[in-house]
Amino acid sequence: MSKVCEITGKKAMVGNNVSFSINKTKRRFNVNLTKKRFYIPEEDRWVTLKLSARALKTINKKGIAAVLKEAQAQGLVK
Repeated sequence: MSKVCEITGKKAMVGNNVSFSINKTKRRFNVNLTKKRFYIPEEDRWVTLKLSARALKTINKKGIAAVLKEAQAQGLVK
């Protein structure tokens, strides 16, 4: 499985580690992802999603049904 948020589409970025002597080496900035199950009462089913912390906050604010509808419009969720 790739490290991509299924709602926001966030994924890892690439940057540099910079030492005290300003030597640069490549590194990755990974996304803060967690797996979470949600119950959707309109469809009477459970859905498991891999979400970033930002997506969890958005779901808490708007609700899972509204967020899934927006993600489907953007083409992120089937």
